[in-house]
Amino acid sequence: MADNDVITPHEQYWCEHIALIFKLLAIWFLISFGCGILLADLLNQFSLFGFKLGFWFAQQGSIFVFVALIFIYATKMHRLDKKYDFHED
Repeated sequence: MADNDVITPHEQYWCEHIALIFKLLAIWFLISFGCGILLADLLNQFSLFGFKLGFWFAQQGSIFVFVALIFIYATKMHRLDKKYDFHED
């Protein structure tokens, strides 16, 4: 990057926004694909609410994690908007 290349606050905002999205999608992928498919046999040795844990992650767990990630995203974006003064009053 040359000396005259300055990252604007708008560009910093979008870099942090995209990084947040990738992190949350990676978590969701690991839970839904990893726990629900790849590690299902290993997790099925344990039970949760009477169901095998691998089955539970495939059917319910990934959905619960997705909903939790929506709330995490909303909270983090609210903070990010305030940090860069893009928030609404």
